[in-house]
Amino acid sequence: MKTIKNKTIEQIASWIFFAIGMITILCVLVITLYLISSGLPAIQKIGLKEFLFSSTWNSTGSDPKFGILPFILTSLYGTLGALLLAVPVGIGCALYLSKFAPPALKRCLLMGIQVLAGIPSVVFGLVGMVVLVPWIRSMFHLSDGACLLSAMIVLAIMILPSVVNVSLNALDAVPSEYEEASIALGATKLETVRKVSFPAARSGILASVILGTGRAIGEAMAVIMVSGNVANMPNMFQSVRFLTTAISSEMSYASGLQKEALFSIALVLFVFILLTNTILSKLMKEVQSNDSH
Repeated sequence: MKTIKNKTIEQIASWIFFAIGMITILCVLVITLYLISSGLPAIQKIGLKEFLFSSTWNSTGSDPKFGILPFILTSLYGTLGALLLAVPVGIGCALYLSKFAPPALKRCLLMGIQVLAGIPSVVFGLVGMVVLVPWIRSMFHLSDGACLLSAMIVLAIMILPSVVNVSLNALDAVPSEYEEASIALGATKLETVRKVSFPAARSGILASVILGTGRAIGEAMAVIMVSGNVANMPNMFQSVRFLTTAISSEMSYASGLQKEALFSIALVLFVFILLTNTILSKLMKEVQSNDSH
């Protein structure tokens, strides 16, 4: 009787999980179809080449222009810059916490990293606007410190907790027997970490990079507060506008073709994120396949 009851509960649970999974897939499909139906008309009116490769965005002028090349390049450079700043620091921090830090220090640092991960993005933007932007303005003798460099630094700080936490979990999951065998063969602690622990955790570390990339690409609130939000071609010390901030800054008053163009930007951003995640996921599968062999 108890066995039958357990099977019934398992069957009900499997149906519930199946329904939740189907709802998730349905939501993604609905969002995809909505973006396509809302974004394609503007691209057809403006022209795909003009929309993607023109460097002029003037959506409210008498002769409106809808070129989003500056937004695409700024999003690409900003994300890559944030990753270049955050990934080495995050992985290094995870290596230290996992393999070298004393337990008490590890607990204290992890508590701080978890607090950092829970801070809302608007707080990062506010601190960046009040502290970082004036510092960059005075350091580099600029007329305005709200620029691409400010956005890169803020994004790097925002994705740092994700990189540290996921990388740390991957490193902690490496079987201790691997490291003990390496040390028994005469390797030092540093050599063991570099040649045994790190390669064994590569797939998890790459997953942390994927997670950080997704957050960096999709962030809008913090970026709009420190980047200047001007539709310029990307320059490290010039005000710029990202794909996300282009949508959020004009959607409240947009109408007609301008509003359709903003939905087209959302479609481009969706495709950009999809391609990025697909490439990184494929790379992670190849790393996992190589590790299994």
